[in-house]
Formats: sequence, structure tokens, C-alpha cells
Amino acid sequence: MADDKTRKAEFWALALDRAHLGLWDWNLSTGDCYYSPTWSKMLGYAEGELAYTPDLWLNLAHPDDRQGAIDSGDRHIAGLTPSIETELRLRHKDGHWIWVLDRGGVVERDAEGRPLRLMGVQTDITRQKEAEAALDEVNVRFRLALAASGTGIWHYDVGTNKSYWDARTREIFGHVAESDEVSADLWHTFLHPDEKEATERAHRMSLGSDSVIAVQYRIIRRDGEFRHIESLVRFIAGVGSAGQFLGTVRDITEEKMRAEELAYAANHDALTGLLNRAAFDRLLAENIAMAERLPLAVFYVDLDYFKALNDYAGHAAGDLALKSVAAGILASLPASAHAARLGGDEFALLVPTCDDACAERLARAVLAAVRDADLGSAVTSRRLAASIGIAFVRDRTMAVADALACADDACYAAKAGGRDRFAVFSPETASGAGGLNAARLAADLVDAMEDGRLKLYGQEIHRLGLPWEDSRHVEVLARLEARNGKMIPPGDFMPVAERFGLAARLDRWIIRTALTRHGEAMRAGAISLGFNLSAQTLSDPQLWDFADQAIADSGAPASAIGFEITETAAVTNFAAAADFVRKARERHCRVSLDDFGAGMSSFEYLRRFPIDAIKIDGSFIEHIAESRFDREIVSAIAGIARSMGADVVAEKVEEKSALEILQGMGVAYGQGYLLHRPEPLEAIVARAMGAVGEKRVG
Repeated sequence: MADDKTRKAEFWALALDRAHLGLWDWNLSTGDCYYSPTWSKMLGYAEGELAYTPDLWLNLAHPDDRQGAIDSGDRHIAGLTPSIETELRLRHKDGHWIWVLDRGGVVERDAEGRPLRLMGVQTDITRQKEAEAALDEVNVRFRLALAASGTGIWHYDVGTNKSYWDARTREIFGHVAESDEVSADLWHTFLHPDEKEATERAHRMSLGSDSVIAVQYRIIRRDGEFRHIESLVRFIAGVGSAGQFLGTVRDITEEKMRAEELAYAANHDALTGLLNRAAFDRLLAENIAMAERLPLAVFYVDLDYFKALNDYAGHAAGDLALKSVAAGILASLPASAHAARLGGDEFALLVPTCDDACAERLARAVLAAVRDADLGSAVTSRRLAASIGIAFVRDRTMAVADALACADDACYAAKAGGRDRFAVFSPETASGAGGLNAARLAADLVDAMEDGRLKLYGQEIHRLGLPWEDSRHVEVLARLEARNGKMIPPGDFMPVAERFGLAARLDRWIIRTALTRHGEAMRAGAISLGFNLSAQTLSDPQLWDFADQAIADSGAPASAIGFEITETAAVTNFAAAADFVRKARERHCRVSLDDFGAGMSSFEYLRRFPIDAIKIDGSFIEHIAESRFDREIVSAIAGIARSMGADVVAEKVEEKSALEILQGMGVAYGQGYLLHRPEPLEAIVARAMGAVGEKRVG
């Protein structure tokens, strides 16, 4: 029997050790308390290392947990609970705290039923408590994320036909209630009648599937307010007797409004509210392809004398005039017609099912509307007017570009005829270089960018009195080679690029091509390049994304890159020009104000633009030897520029006498045929690299 008893004791000791349980045995009569070796081991102590005093566990317990543990035992001893069960922290021998689950109860009573002996076990639950703490942290983060995102949670129990909405869901729907439980049909009563059936069907699609279904729909709150809702729905088959629908809701009304605003902005001109060029092109293409009856009429409207108004009265007056013109044009058109601002002071109109008489009547109404435009307080010697070109589309195969080009050519004819009039396209009105009308020239320009007929040229900018090698700056130019080999001057193809919205694409091609081909020379310090930017490029919101990428790909230092913006470009979008100058300076690119002095508001830009150089318009330079007025103007501009710390560059330096006068005035830089005639950019770069090589060898 003794051996059997020993074996049983060894068995229980082994069981306690394997289960990581610490046993305690408290004799209430004597106050003695026994702790098993596994209990000591759980706390990091060897057997016999601890003195088993009655209050040993109390001394090892965390101060915050002692009273709760005592109360749990007292309630059980008093017969208030069937057992002792509590969680507390005990100090480990190493000094850290471990969590234990304490379970036990009375195992012996006297004849009157009073407790004499208690036994129990303690289990190390530290890992469980750590996991619970981590889960609590995740839940806190989840609740914070839900709160930050404005997301509500709901579920519907199919078996019990009960719905539950959390507080955020009730807030989104405008439903006032204290309880999460809502009537099963409540959600249906909020649905917009136009979308009710489709929304209910979309939610049912998740039934029997593990997929998450995304649904967007409208609701009508009890106060009559319409809201846009996005819901993610999933059916969970294993919950409840018949499964549950679990979902989230989020109010996306503001997002929808922003999306609509962005969509509107993407298709409309910000100043006038008319369609923009891209939207008009799409609409024209759709009308040509789908029109029930032809012909339809395309109008090209170009304002006359607008630049004079802008120069004289300023940008605010110009903007007011453009908005007034746009409103007048819209008021002149039938409901079926569409109007667009193509850019600057150019507009286009599309009138379905319009014959000659209809077009003439509308053209006269538009001319009158432009003449009557509100110019505010601006008083000029000439009212605004317009030149209008009209083209009829009678063939469904006609391209959008060709339709606009024909109207554009007719507009040129109206301008040539004296302005403030309209002209209808005919082959006799076709204009352009080398027998090409404007549309074909625009198309040829696009082809030339791809087939190598668009050539990069350059003109050196000299520091007066010194060799070009001391400055090494070149203005990058473009030359278009026609298919017959004839060179088309920029004066022919640049206006076409502007009119057909190709100027920004052309500028990008020039910048990317020049940097790609000559980035190495720029890194070597052999040359710096200056690029002219059109008004369309300045207004391009992705301009600097493109420029940064082109600079990074080429490895050219930004300090070796300069940009030239003209007064005309700045006038078209003053805010965009100011933003461009600021970003260029941040990247250490040089900025020059080109053709300075040609407009009446040039000095305004000097206050607003922190530029590096002023390029005096060539019209003041070419007759400077004979004109005292020109000399005074150039001297004044040079003095102002020097006081600002900006360089001065004189354009069109073509006579030696002009050069001497400019040097006497302290003008630092110049460009023109006397100093250097434009030539292929590669030739200039090759010379510059050769000079750098010779200098290094020397």
C-alpha cells in the first residue's frame, strides 16, 4: 500500500508539472498553507527556497490585485459563491509579474459545516493576458479607424429576422434610437425610390457567397436630405440558425460631390464655365458620328482687340470681358447648341442641324453679343469684336481636326477681311505654308515629332565683349521640315500649334529631346540650355511632374536649365505663370522674362516674378542707333534690372553700332545675327564639348 501511495503521489506530482499547475492547500484551523514544488517553479523558485508562510501568496501578489483575490476567497468561504475563481499577478523571482488564474474551493468541513480546509490550483496565463492586451490594442485601433473613416457597422440575422445598427450607422441614416436593435424593414424605408429595387437586389447577391459585395446607393433621410451611401456586404452562413448579413456603411455624399466637381472641372473652362477643348473635341466627334441629320455647323470665334484690352486695363478686366462674352454667346445659341473656350480668347461652337441661313443668323447674333460685352470700368478706344469662321460637316467620315481646321481657316479669312465679321469655309479660304491648310499643318507637326522632321536649333547668348565660351548659354529653337524638304518657319507652325492645342506637346518634345540628347554635355558643364514655354504649357498642371522626370532621366543639372516665358504667355494665365516661376526657382532653374517691353503691363511682372534675367524685346534694339526713344527705354530697363539683381539680355543684336551702344549702357548679354545665327543644336554642343576637352588637356 505504501508503494501504491508513493506511486500515486509521484503520478500527481508529474501531472501537475506537465500541466504547469501550481497546487495550494490551506488549513484554516492551523493557518498553515502548503504550496506544491510546481507552484514554486512557476514563480522561478526551487523547491524549499520559499518559506511557506500563510501569507506568502499575499506578499507576492500585485498590490492592485490583492484585495480582489482576498474578496474572492472570503465570498466563497462565506458560502456566497460555489468556488474561488480569480485572476491576479504574482511577482516572479526575476522581478517581473506573471498572470495566474486561481481556482479552488472548500474540500473539508466540520460537523457544523464550517470550512476547515481549502485547496486549489493556479495556472500561468501570462501569454493569454498578453494576447488579450494585444487584441484590445487592435480593437482600439480598429475602433479609431472606424471613427476616423466615418464607417458604421450593421448586421441582419436571417433566422431571427432582426437587424442591428451601431451608433454611427444610426447617425448616417439620421435614425434616433438608444438601442442597436432596429426593425428588420427599417433600412428599406430609407432607400431612394429610383434605386430601391436595384439596391435590395445587390444586397441579396451576397447570399450564399463568401464574396464581399460593394454597393453604392442613395437614401432619403427623415428630414428630406438626400445622401449617398457606400456599403460593403457579406453573407456569413455559419452564424445563427440561417446565417447573417454583415455589412458596413459609409456616407460618401461629399466624395460624390467632389467627384462631380472634378468631372465638371475636367470638362469645363474654369473662368467661363464653357466646355474646354478636350470636351468639345469629344462632343464634336460624337455628333458627327451619331447626328440624325446633317449638316451640322462648327464655328471658330476669335476675339479681336482683346490683347489691347488686357494690356491697357489689366487681367481682371480681361477676365470680366471673357466671362461676359461667354455669357453673351450662350444666350445667342439654341438649346441644342454647345459652346467651348479653346484657350485664351478663342471659342468654338457646335450647332446641330444647321444650314446656311441658320449659321448666318447665329453668327450675327454672336458678333453682336461680343460687341456688347461688359468691360466694367475699362474704357478703351475700341470695343471688343470677333472674327468668326464657319464650317459645315456634311460627311460622317469627316475628322474632328479637319472640321475645326476648316472653321479656323475661315476665321483667318474673316480677320483678313477686316475683322468683326464672319466667313464660311471654302477651298479658297484655306491658308498655311507649303500648300497646307492649318489642320494639315498641325497634323504634319505631330508626324514630324515622330519621324525626325522636327529639328532642334539653337542660338548662342553672348556675354557682350567676351567669347561665347565664357557663358555657354544657348536658347533652344525648333524648325519644321516639310515633307518636300522645305523648312517651314516658326512663324507659320507655332500659331497653328497654339490654335490646335499642340503647343504644350511641342514644348514637351523639345525639352525631353534636348535634355536626352545633350544631358551629358550639360553635366560636363559644356553648355546650358534655355527653353521657351507657351501659354498652354504654363497652364499644364502636370508640367513639373514631366520636367522633374525629364531632368532626372537625362541627369542634367537643374542649374544648367533655363526657361523663358513671354508676356503673352503670362497674360493668358497669370496665376499659373507665378506658380511656375516659384517652382523653377525652388529647383534652381533660371527664369527669364522674354520679349520684355512689348506689352504695357511688363513692369507689373517685375514686382511679382523673382526672375533671373530680362530679355529686352528686339523691337527696341534693332533701331537703337537711330532712335533716342529706344535708347532711353533700353537704358531704363537695364537700370531697373540691375537694381533687382537680374541679368539683361538684348535680343536682335544685328548691327555693330547697336552692340557698342548696349555695351556703353552696361547691358551684359545679347543675342542676334551679329553675334550668332541659329544653327543645329548638335553642332553647337559638339563645339562646346570640344572646347571643354581642349581646356582639360591644356
